[in-house]
Amino acid sequence: MQQNIVERKIMWGDLDALGIVFYPRYYEWLDACGHLFFEKINLNIGELWSERKILFGLAETSCRYLSPARYHQSIRIVTKIDALEEKTLVLKHRIHASTDDTLMVEGYENRICLDVSDPKNFKAIDIPEDIYTMLENAKGGA
Repeated sequence: MQQNIVERKIMWGDLDALGIVFYPRYYEWLDACGHLFFEKINLNIGELWSERKILFGLAETSCRYLSPARYHQSIRIVTKIDALEEKTLVLKHRIHASTDDTLMVEGYENRICLDVSDPKNFKAIDIPEDIYTMLENAKGGA
């Protein structure tokens, strides 16, 4: 099973008025970590878009908050494929405190394969076989 790990430090601009991470930041980080996961498995989303007119659009996302993150705290975001279907994949993200491995946030993204050759009419399509194989291998096999 492939996974991508991103280490980061909570900065002042990440915080809300209570001094904890402002919840939309988690969604920004999950989206970025999803793209980095695709890069890690040699699936460049930008090239898919420009060369094959395919994108993995976000169909659904969610976070479960378990422990607040605070200023200057180091965190680790681990991303992996949780589910793979004909048209969709689910990326699971887990955010841990780097110091003691406390699980702080669990999140997921349900992404759908889209034909974007007509910008006014995106269509859900089956994940092309070559890409599906890459994703299946990253998930941990057939």
